[in-house]
Amino acid sequence: MSKRLIHLSRRQSRTAWFYVFITPWLLGLVFLTIVPVAIGFLTSFTNYDGLNLPTLKFVGLRNYIRAFTADKDAIFAFGQTLRWAALNLPAWMTLSFILALILNQDVKGRGFFRTAFYLPSVMPAVALVWVWRIILDRNVGLLNAFISLFRPNTAIPWLTTYALPGLTMIAVWTGLGWGMVIFLAALQGIPDELVEAARIDGAGNLQIFRFVTIPLMTPVIFFVLVNGLVSSFQQYVLPQLLTAGAQISGVPPRSVYLALTHVNLQFFAYQRFGYGTALLWLLFLAIVLITIVVFRTQRFWVYTETEE
Repeated sequence: MSKRLIHLSRRQSRTAWFYVFITPWLLGLVFLTIVPVAIGFLTSFTNYDGLNLPTLKFVGLRNYIRAFTADKDAIFAFGQTLRWAALNLPAWMTLSFILALILNQDVKGRGFFRTAFYLPSVMPAVALVWVWRIILDRNVGLLNAFISLFRPNTAIPWLTTYALPGLTMIAVWTGLGWGMVIFLAALQGIPDELVEAARIDGAGNLQIFRFVTIPLMTPVIFFVLVNGLVSSFQQYVLPQLLTAGAQISGVPPRSVYLALTHVNLQFFAYQRFGYGTALLWLLFLAIVLITIVVFRTQRFWVYTETEE
């Protein structure tokens, strides 16, 4: 009997200590995540502007309907975000994969090059963008100077009219390191036995790449694709910094007028907190729907060892 009591006492003690240790996390989850999300969701159904608590009222789905009917800038911003994702994501993934393939070879100094290509991913965004502003400047930029060698007097407005391709250059360059590391880890995880077996069967390098490397890389490609999609829809800092000198009243050029840019204007320029929150929920819903579509397609092209 005493042994049973001692056993129960120890178990209760472990249970009590378990709850003591997870309490800070639970409090953070409730008060820093669940409560703010719930308040934000309720705010999207109101006319809240930050100061009208005495006249705060429920407006139903008016904020959501407005995004599709009365606010043409919202539709434009969402469309521009889709164009940005379609331009940035394939270029970034392709170059990251090619870079990983190159640095996976047994070449001299590959450790140095791996570090060099990864450095932009950990450097401050402000410093990187201001360096790129010097490169992309219309009149004295290094890129236009290089193009002028082949096409004299070139003055491409990379920071205004063509800010979207300019933004893509920066995003791809800064993200190459992260993508390279993920793909490189996947390449190094491919069993040598499969490669050797393919060579014994007479497969060449191209066949090994197509029928061994690519299928085994598809789960990682899928992971990078989903993360890249989510990041593309959440882009805000780079266009703001890149076009700082060309902005009118704090608004970036239309070429880089993305979804979060429009949301930021609704919050801080027009004090439309209820409407801005509704736009954020619509953006969240768009990300979820696109992610679901991508997940639905994985059974057609993602290889897993558990497949029957």
